[in-house]
Amino acid sequence: MRITGITTHVVGTPWRNLTYVQVHTDEGITGVGETRMLGHTDALIGYLHEARTNHILGSDPFAVEDLVRRMKYGDYGRAGEIVMSGIAVIEMACWDIKGKALGVPVWQLLGGKVTDRVKAYANGWYTTERTPEAYHKAAQEVVARGYRALKIDPFGTGHFELDHEATLYSVSLIEAVRDAIGPETELMLEMHGRFSPSTAVRLARELAPFKPAWLEEPVPPENLKALEKVAAKVDMPVATGERIHDRIEFRELFESQAVDIIQPDVGHIGGIWETRKLAATAETHYMLVAPHNVGGPVLTAASLQVGFTSPNFKILEHFNDFADAEIKKVVKGAPQVVDGYFELSHEPGLGVELDVDAAAEFPQQQARFDLWADGWEQRKPKGTQ
Repeated sequence: MRITGITTHVVGTPWRNLTYVQVHTDEGITGVGETRMLGHTDALIGYLHEARTNHILGSDPFAVEDLVRRMKYGDYGRAGEIVMSGIAVIEMACWDIKGKALGVPVWQLLGGKVTDRVKAYANGWYTTERTPEAYHKAAQEVVARGYRALKIDPFGTGHFELDHEATLYSVSLIEAVRDAIGPETELMLEMHGRFSPSTAVRLARELAPFKPAWLEEPVPPENLKALEKVAAKVDMPVATGERIHDRIEFRELFESQAVDIIQPDVGHIGGIWETRKLAATAETHYMLVAPHNVGGPVLTAASLQVGFTSPNFKILEHFNDFADAEIKKVVKGAPQVVDGYFELSHEPGLGVELDVDAAAEFPQQQARFDLWADGWEQRKPKGTQ
């Protein structure tokens, strides 16, 4: 079997463009991959156009490792977010092809299942007014849908510091959410790399009474020493990793023992197998895996293949019941959250199919997601309100 072509389809919303890539073969089997780029969608498509000729066409889709290696190293440039995301969408599609050809789900090809379900946590649910009352109601609706975990960044446009008034207001938002969801539902605290170490530590202590399940990206990702400083002074699990785009670059993070939970994005770190390798290394360091997942149904399905096969997989992020819920229709067989969990699928490949006609109903947009802009939580950039 050989790859004969690729086609790209961008599904657009005001705050995110989802890039779907179909990989076609000479035996008539087509696989699909997906990623979400922030401000780099056209760059990704441009890279794939060049990689199609240089690396992809004529390749054996069963030889996933070889194709990934050639795409990563064959251009003699250091692979960053764009290249690794391009590799990821092709890699996912190849696993999809392989599973379909053999008549088995991808998780079966990765060593088999270790669980029949993966817990989900909700994100994108707080697109309301930024008030305790609105967040209380929205959080109740999340729990009513069966979720037993959710994530929130309550810090507005906080950057490095957060003054006394803004701190009290952020605390009031978390207090309202915890009251709405009760003590048993997990509450993930997101900082989006906003703060200095001292501010992050102070805020973590202010919010400790509300029992956060983790403290995510408390400081910008470039300075590992700053993260170590935070981890040494807080009494809650620390999570990070969504903005690391190469498995090898996790090495120093593992050595530092500064985190308890790593959050690779399957759509940015080279795909399913790269993430599964990373999960295995995390297991040797007694760390859990909870992939960043702001994509649509295909990226969710790909992330679940890692979840069903990794003993140290904690939970998977899910936006698609809340933000842009209508885009689920572009994929047939989209994974569903039932009673707070994704159930194991026995469908071959990734178990999903892109509906090209439905995807065409959501053309690419000038999507923007600016965490420093007032009202970013509503995911309606200026000019789209």
